[in-house]
Amino acid sequence: MKRRIFIQQSSLAGLGLVTLGPRSPQPEPPVSEFAKTLKPVGRALELEGYYVWCNTPIIGPDDKVHVFFSRWDAKKKMSGWINGCEIVHAVADTPESNFEVTGTILKPRPGYWDATTCHNPFITFFNGKYYLYYMGNSNGKTNTKRIGLAIADTINGPWQRFDEPLLQPGETGRWDDHCTTNPSVTYHNQKYFLYYKSWNTRDYESASGPIRGNRKYGLAIADHPEGPFKKYEGNPVIDFSKRGNNAQLEDAFVWHENKRFYMLARDMGYYNHEYGIIMNARDGKKWSNPAIAFYPADKYIKQPAAPAHLSRYGRFERPQLLLKNGKPIYLFTASQGGKFMTASSFIFKIDG
Repeated sequence: MKRRIFIQQSSLAGLGLVTLGPRSPQPEPPVSEFAKTLKPVGRALELEGYYVWCNTPIIGPDDKVHVFFSRWDAKKKMSGWINGCEIVHAVADTPESNFEVTGTILKPRPGYWDATTCHNPFITFFNGKYYLYYMGNSNGKTNTKRIGLAIADTINGPWQRFDEPLLQPGETGRWDDHCTTNPSVTYHNQKYFLYYKSWNTRDYESASGPIRGNRKYGLAIADHPEGPFKKYEGNPVIDFSKRGNNAQLEDAFVWHENKRFYMLARDMGYYNHEYGIIMNARDGKKWSNPAIAFYPADKYIKQPAAPAHLSRYGRFERPQLLLKNGKPIYLFTASQGGKFMTASSFIFKIDG
């Protein structure tokens, strides 16, 4: 390059007006085999006057599909999940049939740790009993979110609730000192693995971005499904913060299949804020890098334009699997929109 041209281009580059070399292309995120199996079924549990979220399914002894889900008054808008949510039971012949709501099973209890909300249900079956793990809080805010438990002998209840939380936050200054939430429990080698989300209070209070704090995942292990659960010393088991740009994750669902643990979650900046991601681990502690598990809604369906009051419109959250003989057969998610422009379940068949 001639000296005069070099000086001119160098000056322009200093002003940001030219690029001296080609930029490296960003690699495409890896796509999981799981993502390739998904066939959209559509929305379910579109309830007038309510937002519906957190749909956790299980096959009952009647061979019907039982779903436990969160709902709250639509007048509260999307923020009603944190202050005024309840957990409700519904039943259908199949995941693709109409669901009949049977009633509320858990409501906030004034004076208890779950006084202001009951949210994030996770249903499972161990040793002849049904275990419904969930999150409650006592002040309508995130800093009292705690994981708790209700147990029943039958899928239709009655449900025995614990008067104390199942898992407390860590000591002040630890990564998980703010709360415990988003429970997911699986059984392996005669142990019960409870995965939970949390973050640090100082990071949360000092954050200035649109998403405060940095959500990570921890593991607690017990000999019995009702605990006591002891936190794994190597926590957090998933921490995306070193990736930069406040990358994080939430809404994890964990299961064990073919001698490996698998985790579905919602991406919060590892790739973007619209994908679902999937990871795997041999021991449930050291997890692989994520691959795409599912895409935004416009990959599968056509929807009206986003209304102003739904800021999460167009993405799927809270992935939960319907398992049959330990294998996933349907994916249940939550998605804003639908018939009443609130939020409902959205279901995929796993065709693979």
